[in-house]
Amino acid sequence: MTQAVRHFLLALQFFTRIPVTGRLAAWVGYSPAMLRASAVHFPGVGWVVGMLSSAVFWGLCWTLPPLPAAPWVAAALSTVFSVLLTGAFHEDGLADLADGLGGSLDRERALDIMKDSRIGSYGALALVLAGATKLGLLALIAQHSVALAGAALFGAHVLSRLLPLWTVYRLPHVGDTSRSKSKPLADALGGWALLRASLWWWPALAVLYARLPQAPWWLAMLGAMLGMAWVHRLLHRRLGGFTGDGLGTAQQVSEAGFYLGLALGLAA
Repeated sequence: MTQAVRHFLLALQFFTRIPVTGRLAAWVGYSPAMLRASAVHFPGVGWVVGMLSSAVFWGLCWTLPPLPAAPWVAAALSTVFSVLLTGAFHEDGLADLADGLGGSLDRERALDIMKDSRIGSYGALALVLAGATKLGLLALIAQHSVALAGAALFGAHVLSRLLPLWTVYRLPHVGDTSRSKSKPLADALGGWALLRASLWWWPALAVLYARLPQAPWWLAMLGAMLGMAWVHRLLHRRLGGFTGDGLGTAQQVSEAGFYLGLALGLAA
């Protein structure tokens, strides 16, 4: 249990701006093997980011004037909060992958473009479209139920950090491993680790069903999985494997897919 807590805190330190410093950091420790082992706790990071973002969303919805624009403002500011909390870690991956795949059909050239820290037109467009999609869907769900939108924020952040691990399990790592953000995941993730990571999702799903049992959560899950499958296929076809940017893209797309599936379920 102690080792699991250390691995969780290491994942939290790696994927968020939440400070794990001083004595706590010394107790947690660090090694490439530990960082690799912390992969099973990536969905646990989603618990933290999702709960805090949901709290911001709910708080804003209840304190803002009861006007039609209130859900949009709450969705925008809770998204700003989550981006600040994670340091735009996943959004950066989305922009880099869009620039790489959009900028060249050649695999090696695409990988070179993805290493460039400058953002191009494809990356900027991807960020704008992804952000607008998530904001619009959250605002739409909130107009149906503020409680449902806040719960969706929580569920989406957890599941969207679990699903990319399937790509780590199924595809090889490609690119410059020595400089990659995903270097600790270059070694294949085992099936047992994937199973352990999924243990973070089932309590989250139980919380969602306990709070809002009538919501079409299965459609939200389906939407997230379809989004993940699309990114997985794209990485396999264009790059022959995954990169850190690809995993960030998978998180962003599966998060949006979760909201879209839920919104379509409400319409049905």
